[in-house]
Amino acid sequence: MKITSYIDAIKELDTYNRYGEVTRIVGLMIESVGPVANIGDVCYIHPKKGIKIMAEVVGFNDNHVILMPYSQITNIGPGSLVEATDRPLTIKVGEGLVGNVIDALGQPLNMANLPVGLVNMNTERTPPNPLQRPRILEPIELGVKTIDAMLTVGKGQRIGIFAGSGVGKSTLLGMIARNSEADVNVIALIGERGREVREFIEKDLGEEGLKRSIVVVATSDQPALMRIKGAYTATAISEYFRDLGYNVNLMMDSVTRVAMAQREVGLATGEPPTTKGYPPSVFAILPKLLERTGTSDKGTITAFYTVLVDGDDLNDPIADATRGILDGHFVLDRKLAEQGQFPALNVLKSISRVMPQIVDEHARKLAMEMRAHLSIYEENYELIQIGAYKKGTNPAVDQAIQLHSKIINFLRQDIDEKCSRQEALALMEQVLYGGAN
Repeated sequence: MKITSYIDAIKELDTYNRYGEVTRIVGLMIESVGPVANIGDVCYIHPKKGIKIMAEVVGFNDNHVILMPYSQITNIGPGSLVEATDRPLTIKVGEGLVGNVIDALGQPLNMANLPVGLVNMNTERTPPNPLQRPRILEPIELGVKTIDAMLTVGKGQRIGIFAGSGVGKSTLLGMIARNSEADVNVIALIGERGREVREFIEKDLGEEGLKRSIVVVATSDQPALMRIKGAYTATAISEYFRDLGYNVNLMMDSVTRVAMAQREVGLATGEPPTTKGYPPSVFAILPKLLERTGTSDKGTITAFYTVLVDGDDLNDPIADATRGILDGHFVLDRKLAEQGQFPALNVLKSISRVMPQIVDEHARKLAMEMRAHLSIYEENYELIQIGAYKKGTNPAVDQAIQLHSKIINFLRQDIDEKCSRQEALALMEQVLYGGAN
């Protein structure tokens, strides 16, 4: 029986190498006659000198193949050979990757060899069957008191962190990575400045955070396809650990740069630009990518996606599309950051959609009461600031004014400070009731 199976495998083996020839290069796009390939297949382009370059089939123009390179194009010209591999991109994953910093193709950035015992995995997979996703019923402790107490996140929840540039997204992600009770962190730095990568790893993440993290890096200077693949690679690694039964934190900074990279690819392949220049493929890949995370019957992926908002405009098309897919959003407010509040979370504009079903009645009551005090103070802010409000006019406003400074102190947290959820609830109770129930 064994010999028969080997003979059948030999009969099905394709021993031919299929080649094509580059005919045209325009910007990011390489067009070739042949080889026979499918969408998503990896090909090797052989330049006239130097090493071969990996590229991916992203479309077809009549009988011509349209390719996008994974690296910078050098020494490629008309007549360069294109070799088909007849397979999509795969990466090597395993527990040995924990503590490493890798690129979008799964190769270590420190030029070291990959650990032994890794397995091959396709970067593009389909989301789990909706009926095989357990409900989110258990909170995950993140060590950030504002989130744990007022915007409680569940295991397997997907959250968007919306902010403009320089408001503290990376620092908040570093705090979550260090303090969270998740088993493994997978951190994707997509489209980051090269300078910021080491700064994030050493300053925000720290040595303790890196010990239980895998960092996937695709910097802004790399081709668009590498930035897209960085997101897919990080998601695939998260899925691998989820299938082993782990509770995984996936942190992607940022999903906006993934969308921008897909816009480059889409426009280069001839897609029509629609909203703000984004082609339809951008709004097609977002749900496919974001829906891959969440719960499964084996483990969970709790995902945090940062979303850059131009001019702090939360109605940006990518922000709007992402907010509609995810299970909640945290808004980092530039005004709060300027006032020295960190993390600069605007609690009134933020929401965790699963919080009501994962916290008890007491915790929910505390959060709603503190939110009410913040809302009342915000509504009467101008009257209070100019001295037009007279004490005693409205008891609710009086109480909001009295508690405001204590609430702001509660919402502040130092970068190196860790606070458990129970400690956060006790502090919130002390702020609201002075320590009495």
